[in-house]
Amino acid sequence: MPMKSPNRVSEADVAKAVLQVLAHEPNGEAPIAKIVKELPNYLKLSAEDRTPSKTRANEELWEQQVRNITSHKKTPGNYIHEGYLEVIPGGLKLTDVGKRHLGN
Repeated sequence: MPMKSPNRVSEADVAKAVLQVLAHEPNGEAPIAKIVKELPNYLKLSAEDRTPSKTRANEELWEQQVRNITSHKKTPGNYIHEGYLEVIPGGLKLTDVGKRHLGN
């Protein structure tokens, strides 16, 4: 597995920022599009993070990482797998476990 560039955010960085975004949303939930729109306010993205994805048209690499949260939900360490986030139709919801993880 290739090593992550030191100039790129990790999937864990992105997932934690998603928790922060959702903590400021009514009912702790939002559609993926809203999460993607808000996430740059919570995470410092590098030029490498903003590189266009080779596998998803019209997306930057960091946006793909947001969607990977749902795609990789059965993987240990994933924020859905760990119970911090819950999948809702078209989006994600912050769980009580996720709120405690943030310290809220």
